[in-house]
Amino acid sequence: MFYKDERLALFIDGSNLYAAGKALGFDIDYKLLRSEFMRRGKLLRAFYYTALLENDEYSPIRPLVDWLHYNGFSMVTKPAKEYTDSQGRRKVKGNMDIELAVDAMELAPHVDHIVLFSGDGDFRPLVESLQRQGVRVSVVSTIRSQPPMISDELRRQADNFIELDDLKDVIGRPPRDNDGDGPRGPADRSE
Repeated sequence: MFYKDERLALFIDGSNLYAAGKALGFDIDYKLLRSEFMRRGKLLRAFYYTALLENDEYSPIRPLVDWLHYNGFSMVTKPAKEYTDSQGRRKVKGNMDIELAVDAMELAPHVDHIVLFSGDGDFRPLVESLQRQGVRVSVVSTIRSQPPMISDELRRQADNFIELDDLKDVIGRPPRDNDGDGPRGPADRSE
């Protein structure tokens, strides 16, 4: 439930939203996403969080980060860390949970409603704290993927759960082929 006069802020966990969209078979059109939530209330900020591989010549997410930055999103990035796991596989770690939580807590006194695009159960205590401060919190993720992309605890804590699959016709576009023709979103990351 949204009210036209309420002050809104979007907090997008980039890799989590990308994975949820991919699991549902569509890409997110961020221009449409921003427009949809501008229509739902007074959108004050739209934050997008992602880690970047700084040592790569070309990061597949760099065009998306640049586009979002120039199109009204507040970008929060940090260098991802590479490591080799016990099986010798190259892994990338780039968790942005703390940055997102700190920004949400700082912005809470200035908004009425926060929309969190993530299914990560680690955000349940953040949602609870925001609610204690009088902020309504909607969570956007999916229970329709296999496995579901949202933790049950986070879904239950939120004031409102928005099924990402229900937004497909409003903010989605068909996935692009993997031919290097532009941004797709964050690389899959292990935590």
